[in-house]
Amino acid sequence: MVIMAIMLIVCVLAFGNIFLHLHTLPERLAHRSQKLQFEIVAVLGLIALFTHQHIFWVAGLLLALVDLPDFGTPLRRIAGSVESLAKIAPGDGNKLADEAERDRDRSHKKHGH
Repeated sequence: MVIMAIMLIVCVLAFGNIFLHLHTLPERLAHRSQKLQFEIVAVLGLIALFTHQHIFWVAGLLLALVDLPDFGTPLRRIAGSVESLAKIAPGDGNKLADEAERDRDRSHKKHGH
């Protein structure tokens, strides 16, 4: 009886370890990708764990296997080129846009819009 109890505990722990190892597969695959993609896959894994809806795990696995293109780098390079064409110091475009927006808001408030 003692041997059966020990075997049962060992089997339950082994099965749980295999289950958790399989469950974290999408997160381990997405770990090499972009931070945002990794976080989305991690959230899908948690939702799948707590809701027992396997579609979230499958969606996380598919998202982890697909490499999302990097849109940020080309957009930053385009913004930097436009700033240099406008003879604005690199990174000052955001400050000028914020100032223009504040000025526009002040004029709207001043005129009662």
